[in-house]
Amino acid sequence: MLAGGDDLGGGRETLALGEGWSRQWTARWRFEGGPVVCPVRDLAAMPVHGARPVRRFSWRTSQHHRPGLQFMVSTGRHHGFESHAEQRVLLALDFAGDVVEVLAQPFRLAFSTIDGLGEHIPDFLAVTRSGSWLIDVRPGGRIKAEDRVRFAAAAEVALSCGWRYAVAADWRPHVQTTLDTISSQRRSLSDPLGLQTALLAVVRDGPVPFGALVEQIKVPAMARAQALHLIWTRRLGINLAIPLNDQSLVHTGRGGDR
Repeated sequence: MLAGGDDLGGGRETLALGEGWSRQWTARWRFEGGPVVCPVRDLAAMPVHGARPVRRFSWRTSQHHRPGLQFMVSTGRHHGFESHAEQRVLLALDFAGDVVEVLAQPFRLAFSTIDGLGEHIPDFLAVTRSGSWLIDVRPGGRIKAEDRVRFAAAAEVALSCGWRYAVAADWRPHVQTTLDTISSQRRSLSDPLGLQTALLAVVRDGPVPFGALVEQIKVPAMARAQALHLIWTRRLGINLAIPLNDQSLVHTGRGGDR
């Protein structure tokens, strides 16, 4: 579940948001030619393509977090993450299907509070066809008072740029398990037997249980893989908040029967 900037408690009250704050707060980016620092007021004009994470990902024994690389169909390449929670966000963004670009650890934000200076590196900047999202990831039970201040600063920056902001804190039950299941068929599948067309035709008149749906197709075993692919691409739809099994109702997705 994504908690927006309005859910950050008293963090905003500690920020120094006087006149000209967007000129005084800065964002430090990293490009191949070296670092680039810009005031927050110019942040939206910075190019995401070509930018690199401002903090390097590290892999070593005995570390407490679990970094790695997640492949995204939306961008066609791997993206770094620093925890399983961040990996889940990348998978959810990929499933959303509207993503154009994702940059992990996009910039180092330097901001002011009533107590002094602060710094924060947001976890992701996701560029979608409908706008950009600045995203922080932190399980709800681990959000501390200082995190709320940093998140509130990031929310103000996003608002000034015309971006949306969210903190990925908690998820509804079963959502991640279901996404893991359907992501097994997220890559393009050839369909020489026309099974996708047949599957879409079955649900055209109303929802059908997943097991009954694939059994109506001439090659049920292959139809299962094609059905999962259609769900991943949102041409078929399911309720992500319940376990996916043969009794799960499948309906026409937002992609229709194109």
